Amino acid sequence: MITLRQEEEKDQEKVIKIIEEAFKTVKESDHQEHFLVERLRKSSSFIPELSIVADYTDDDTSKTELVGHILFTEITIENNSESFVSLALAPVSVKPEYQNQGIGGHLIAFGHVIAEEMGYQSVVLIGHEKYYPKFGYKKASNFGISFPFEVPEENGMALELKENGLTSVKGVVKYPKEFEIE
Repeated sequence: MITLRQEEEKDQEKVIKIIEEAFKTVKESDHQEHFLVERLRKSSSFIPELSIVADYTDDDTSKTELVGHILFTEITIENNSESFVSLALAPVSVKPEYQNQGIGGHLIAFGHVIAEEMGYQSVVLIGHEKYYPKFGYKKASNFGISFPFEVPEENGMALELKENGLTSVKGVVKYPKEFEIE
């Protein structure tokens, strides 16, 4: 059984290990995701309610193990005259032995619900073009949103949490300095 909940301070070391393990063999990774999460936890963009973990409880033994994590961080989308608050999804991590069982999808969907309840209207991400569309993500360029660095169009995506949540939003994603994007 999977239980999703807000990350607690006692989870932080385990979360870092999960992130390291999850990205260890991903060729597109710079293998720095765990450092990013540590920096973001200390930033003003960190939203504790949107740092979510997945616990797996074995039905036979009743043993519970932390197996996944997702983080949504506050960002802005800016143009010449306006700035719009949004969220960045980065990263979603599942222990390798628990991958391909739907845990990442549960984390994403649960995070969307919490973010919408908190009043956020949208999420942007850079991710796999075949995975994230299952959750409603579309090319960010469809909304007039771009990134401050080069990213293949199919990998830069956005999602409206609320209907028309990106209707009047156009501009460039501005990440917090903790993302270390120059």
